[in-house]
Amino acid sequence: MAIMNVNPTRMQMTKLKKQLQTARRGHKMLKDKRDELMRQFIELVQENKKLRDKVEAALSECHSHFISASAVMSRQALDSSLMSSGQQTGVDVRAKNIMSVDVPVFSAVSESSDEGGIFPYGFAFTSFELDDAVQSLNELLPDMIKLAEIEKSCELMAAEIERTRRRVNSLEHVMIPRYEETIRYISMKLEENDRSSRTRLMKVKDMLLDKAHHYSG
Repeated sequence: MAIMNVNPTRMQMTKLKKQLQTARRGHKMLKDKRDELMRQFIELVQENKKLRDKVEAALSECHSHFISASAVMSRQALDSSLMSSGQQTGVDVRAKNIMSVDVPVFSAVSESSDEGGIFPYGFAFTSFELDDAVQSLNELLPDMIKLAEIEKSCELMAAEIERTRRRVNSLEHVMIPRYEETIRYISMKLEENDRSSRTRLMKVKDMLLDKAHHYSG
């Protein structure tokens, strides 16, 4: 591990020790954040799987209704029945914060609460199979919107987990070892300087004693 390019002084060592303490605190906080993000991410993934299975099963059922409707209605009649929209539905988008990650919150917004407004056609020339298909899709819409919300949240949280993981690894395997190695280097240098200073002082003492009393001891 390469040491930092610093002067081996006591002041510098004190400064590095404070920075090392800060790095260790940051490392612990980031590890805790990563672990909590992982916990919530796993919960979201599990919820996503259950909801996706439910949505896919419901979509398969809707598709069966449309197949049945197309079997008893002509293609032209089916297309014209679904050409216009009986009710406008939008999506309200908000955000919530999960461990410093802004994840979306989606909700369906309809212009009318009339349940019959979901059918964009009259019932005289259509089959009940088509009614079932449209009704099923309308009932499935909230789950589809919720699924989109969860999948986008999983994507954003996965990206944040990866960023946090890289920062944890950088502190754990690069920055903290570098601080520790540099502090050891400075400590060794200071000890060497202290020994050299003591040696010089002893030599000076011996010289002074020898000069004053004509002996060394």
